[in-house]
Amino acid sequence: MAKPRPLSPHLQVYRPQLTSVLSITHRVSGVVLTTGTITLAVWLTCVARGPEAFAVMALVVGHPLGQFVLFGYSVALFYHGMNGIRHLCWDLGFGLTIPEVYRSGYVVLGVTCGLTALLWFSVWF
Repeated sequence: MAKPRPLSPHLQVYRPQLTSVLSITHRVSGVVLTTGTITLAVWLTCVARGPEAFAVMALVVGHPLGQFVLFGYSVALFYHGMNGIRHLCWDLGFGLTIPEVYRSGYVVLGVTCGLTALLWFSVWF
């Protein structure tokens, strides 16, 4: 009989690191962008169908829950874009040391927050 091999460490063993959290979040933001783009296509279809359909969609988007969804979509859009630029830099061979990876991760988070705040500030004021 073969020796029992140890199980591979799982998420319960490892402490989450910035790099792993950003990687998972990048994938999640891609899914959010996909569903948000479908919503954008529905909105454009409502625009093309006429004022009645557009009025219904305007009510949905104007509702607080609709505003929350739009906010989440904008966060995902900025985060995915900034993190994509980070990945392109890595593909070019820049920022591959551990301190640079962490620094660029914090920059991505900061720029995401800043751009999202700037967008929503310009929407509301």
